[in-house]
Amino acid sequence: MERNTLGCFFVVCIFYTALAGDSCSLELRPSRVVVAFGETVTVSCVASRPVRVLGWESAVGATHTLNDQAVQWKVDSLIDWIEEPICYGVFFTAPRQCEEKLNLVLYKSPDTVSISLNHTGTMVEGKEYQLVCEVQNIAPVQYLTLRWYRGEREVYNHSFSDLTPTTPVQVSSSLLITPSVADHGVQYKCMAELDLGIDGPQPTPRVTSQPLDIAVQYAPLFSSAADESLELSKGEEATLNCTATGNPPPTYTWSTTALLPLEKTEDLPVLTSTSLRPGTYTCTASNILGKRSKQFVIKPRA
Repeated sequence: MERNTLGCFFVVCIFYTALAGDSCSLELRPSRVVVAFGETVTVSCVASRPVRVLGWESAVGATHTLNDQAVQWKVDSLIDWIEEPICYGVFFTAPRQCEEKLNLVLYKSPDTVSISLNHTGTMVEGKEYQLVCEVQNIAPVQYLTLRWYRGEREVYNHSFSDLTPTTPVQVSSSLLITPSVADHGVQYKCMAELDLGIDGPQPTPRVTSQPLDIAVQYAPLFSSAADESLELSKGEEATLNCTATGNPPPTYTWSTTALLPLEKTEDLPVLTSTSLRPGTYTCTASNILGKRSKQFVIKPRA
């Protein structure tokens, strides 16, 4: 009994070592293939030892050969999204059967990339808005990165590596913004980048949306907000510049503590006159979002 147990243990060890020491003896050339939807693909399968049958198991392009140590898988126009070609070999010696699965990436650039805003009309400074970028019919989505740009500067990117579909899908990405005066007139855009690795097409396929122009409503702002002081001689011309930016464009009103009333000045950002008397002149720029005032103090020249 003891001798039989030892013998069985010895035989099992020899058998295990033999299996572990031999490889499948099949090599795919190339081992990873990246191909555009509808394009041609060709891959060779080569056996490194004598083989009885060598072939490709595939929904399209299946083939086999007898006793040859190389066989090709070729498809003139690959359009099968679930294709998983496998090269198999039946050998004269152990291991008598083995297979190698091709790492195949079938890709498609998006039909469209578009950007939209969840709001109609002009944005208001300080409020939050959502921009949405939509990508139509792209595959495989796990290689996609969506990049957001404000002007020419990238401000955010969104990857989809956690998704698994190999067939074309529609995906989207959102960007929250709180616009300020600096955003008025700025363009936002998004770009779909399909990075398929060193085996993929170079340069990396990229599709960019049309830019979205941002219009922001904001309260009036003076180019120089500080109050001003002037010394004038009698009859000397003075120019009081109250020009402000704003969206909508501001309107202007003037008031004064001078003894003489102002001439007609409605909606004039710049007041130029030779008859201004000493005193304080206040200009107010207004629009629907607010108003700002600026003072000009005129003193008699000594």
